[in-house]
Amino acid sequence: MFGGYRGVWWVETIRRMVVSVRPARDAGSLVPGLVVVSAGVLVAVVVNVLVPAVSQLVAAVVLGAALTNLGVRGAALEPGLAFAARRLLRVGVVLLGAQLAVSDVVALGWPVLLLVLGTVAVTFSVTWWVGCRLGLGRGLSVLVATGFSICGAAAVAAMEGVVGGAKEDVVTAVALVTLYGSLAMVVLPLAGGVVGVPAGGVAGWAGASVHEVAQVVATAQTAGSAALGVAVVVKLTRVVLLAPLIAGVGVWRRRVEGPSGGGGRAPVLPLFVVGFLVMVGLRSAGVVPVGWLAPLRSAQMVLFAAALFAMGAAVRLRVLARTGRRAVVLGGLATAVVVGVSLAGVGLLVS
Repeated sequence: MFGGYRGVWWVETIRRMVVSVRPARDAGSLVPGLVVVSAGVLVAVVVNVLVPAVSQLVAAVVLGAALTNLGVRGAALEPGLAFAARRLLRVGVVLLGAQLAVSDVVALGWPVLLLVLGTVAVTFSVTWWVGCRLGLGRGLSVLVATGFSICGAAAVAAMEGVVGGAKEDVVTAVALVTLYGSLAMVVLPLAGGVVGVPAGGVAGWAGASVHEVAQVVATAQTAGSAALGVAVVVKLTRVVLLAPLIAGVGVWRRRVEGPSGGGGRAPVLPLFVVGFLVMVGLRSAGVVPVGWLAPLRSAQMVLFAAALFAMGAAVRLRVLARTGRRAVVLGGLATAVVVGVSLAGVGLLVS
């Protein structure tokens, strides 16, 4: 499918990320798993259409977990599931960058940018620190901190590609951002009225604190179309911070773990994050046609759903239940931090 675009270097970069380095004779082993992944994604899309409050990503991870815990998963599926969980995820992160234009971010103004940066930094740092103190481990703590501070399930999946934690940790983190993000859709508009936050302030508050983009839309639309537009741009500004956050965790891993098993150093920025930044640059430069944005967004969602289905398929619920209560406590605290810090920032902006 890429044959006519060999001269377009960014397309070639994506192609190289998708194509496995393993010999072609092993490609057939991917088919059973990818067929099941495709079926899971299709069902997740149908669930989202029937119940819009349930995103494709959440439905996909639940379906994947059901595959394993109902005893349906077999050894023949493993290569395809592994391919989806790693390579398809990374291509999805690259395509996510096409939704962001630097001009839209800059147009928010420095006060709003500082609000977003401060909210992300405080939420991530406090959540990670508390998670470790609760005995949840570095991996799960980083994933929860990333999901709550950046963009929910997609950020969790992207960070998993860097920290390499257990798949149970991924599902726990996704479950938490889904639970508390859903609560925020109901609570924030009501709370905004109680504390007297104006419509524009509610938009900034939702964009700076609610996890998934779809949840932000559902939260901010109660304040009107103008507020909704502001909320989405604020939210996408948080998404931009995914790259430096992953870079920071990469630096931390290099310092803590030292040289990798191969004798080299773990990369600060994985190739797929570099691709994400390249796509942001291309969108900002107008290289990505506007007509491509909707198809790219749809492809991105399908790829993330495929990756999360595969990650969910690695989960054993009995293992997941061991950290359940402490994880719920961590999610509640992370929610309090991101909502409180962002509200304080919005209060300064509108005062």
